[in-house]
Amino acid sequence: MTKTVRSRFNHEVGEKVEGCKILEKSIVSPPDDVERRRGIYDYRVEVAPAIIESRPVVKRPPAGKVSRAVQAT
Repeated sequence: MTKTVRSRFNHEVGEKVEGCKILEKSIVSPPDDVERRRGIYDYRVEVAPAIIESRPVVKRPPAGKVSRAVQAT
């Protein structure tokens, strides 16, 4: 699984950005020394798959029975 991360810092393929390994690098805007401007880079990074936890089972009373709190009113 991959995602794209945009950064103003220059990294190389194989390094880590935001804790993810860089697979591919593209330059959005090159750096300009005359204007003292950093470049903008897009990195395609490898992301570990998210672990999806199942929701806990909640026991509920059967739909046919009315609770005592409802009967009292």
